Amino acid sequence: MGLSPRAAYLDARSLIGCRHRLRLDATFPAVLTEVREDPGVQQRREAASAHRTRVRDELVAAAPADWVVIDPRLRAGDKAAATMAAIEARAPRIWGGLLPQEADTGRRGGAEFLLRDDDRGGYIPIIVVNHKVTDPRRPDPADFHPLTSDLFRWQPRRDKHVKLRPQPRDQQRLAHLYRMLQRHGMASPALVGGAIGLAFDRILVHDLTGVLADYDQRYADRIAVVRGELPTQPSKVPECRQCPWWVRGAGDEPSCEGQLVRMRDVSLVAPGSRADVLRVHGVQTVDELAAWTGEAPEDWQHGPFDETVVTARAWIAGAPLVRRFDQVSVRRADVEVDVDLESYQEDGAYLWGTLLDGVYRPFFTWVPLPTEDEGRSFGEFWTWLMQVRASAHAAGKTFAAYCYSRTAEDKWLYESAQRFAGMPGVPTREQVRAFVDSTEWVDMFQAVTDQFICPNGKGLKKIAPVAGFSWRDPEASGEASMGWYRRAVGYDADSDMSQRTRLLEYNEDDVRATQVLRDWMTLEAVAEVPSIADFGR
Repeated sequence: MGLSPRAAYLDARSLIGCRHRLRLDATFPAVLTEVREDPGVQQRREAASAHRTRVRDELVAAAPADWVVIDPRLRAGDKAAATMAAIEARAPRIWGGLLPQEADTGRRGGAEFLLRDDDRGGYIPIIVVNHKVTDPRRPDPADFHPLTSDLFRWQPRRDKHVKLRPQPRDQQRLAHLYRMLQRHGMASPALVGGAIGLAFDRILVHDLTGVLADYDQRYADRIAVVRGELPTQPSKVPECRQCPWWVRGAGDEPSCEGQLVRMRDVSLVAPGSRADVLRVHGVQTVDELAAWTGEAPEDWQHGPFDETVVTARAWIAGAPLVRRFDQVSVRRADVEVDVDLESYQEDGAYLWGTLLDGVYRPFFTWVPLPTEDEGRSFGEFWTWLMQVRASAHAAGKTFAAYCYSRTAEDKWLYESAQRFAGMPGVPTREQVRAFVDSTEWVDMFQAVTDQFICPNGKGLKKIAPVAGFSWRDPEASGEASMGWYRRAVGYDADSDMSQRTRLLEYNEDDVRATQVLRDWMTLEAVAEVPSIADFGR
């Protein structure tokens, strides 16, 4: 007699991400109870909860008679029963609804907001998410404008003021909720769902017509994985960085890292979708990739294929970097400033650290974000930086400011200029743009990307140690700093001054790392790093 599938349920969060992790989570749940949750993950969840609470309070307060708010303290079964009672009573708006879990399909889930479709009947699922769902745009004659609706009155219209920010996870969750509503004959025939994002300024309307078929296929695969009906294998993807199974085994299962290294799996040097393409062409291991001869695969769309082959050969040789060119160059200047910021979630940037002539100077606020005092510290930072720049120019000297991966710095330069416009020292967005678009704003990450192949990754904490730099704190990371910050400003208890020192030292080490890396690239990299020619066939 064959074994029956194990009872299992699946919510929409499991539809995106690693299938192997999903199987391990379902097979060895007891192991996860021993795992300490990543501080960054915990803080993002808490921030999401606070965002949902704010949205609920404002929406319900605007028209309390229209709302049924499901008591979040109820047990799951009672919460589902209360939701179905509100649906059957045709409540105009339901907050915190949980739909009955389905023993046969395995579906379970709920929506922050269920909106009664007065025109067609049934309900439209609307989710509240703690990320951006649109970006601003100037009105233009684009071929596509997304549908959005006012927060307080459902009126979907084409919106020329925003552009869509693709979020497949949101669409999958809405499709999941639509199928659950459909089971009870309560899904709106409009075949749409909505998402309220971080900005909380509109509802983005998603057309689910083209999403449902993909959802159905994805759901069938994922529920079969959870039930133990389909096998899975590890493969390195970005998610591995924060996955407990990367370094942890269970039962007869080794850790994913250990299994991949033992297999010499090709995803170690070509992670994510690159490994999928290579496997289609029969390349399963790093060694098989290193031995590749001939032209690149016709379906390869991930940069120069010969560099991918060199990456495999460098990994086998244990080389952390490979030079693309005979010479390595970095823009240098008479006056050089290193810059690194620390931010907390989407609340703001509380620390701008700088290094000039070996002297570390931080500009910070320890008032919990969000706070107007952030504008004060940002204004002081910008004023100081521009004074150093102006003094260099006045003395006939060249100037450059350096960061590592400018995405975060650029984001908070622009957003701080907008949020704190008019405060002392705060620049206009035009002044920020003029600086970041100039040759005096240098991204060391781009310099590394342009000139090196990096088999083990291109993060600063991967690259700077090759140049001889090490961080004082063995736990130093962006994720860890989130927890340090909460303790430093007293979010959960009294302020911990030792965590403020820890953050300042972490930030100082980051700016010193970029300076050490720059000097090393200028003086020593050519002699110490092998070139592509050294890994030729």
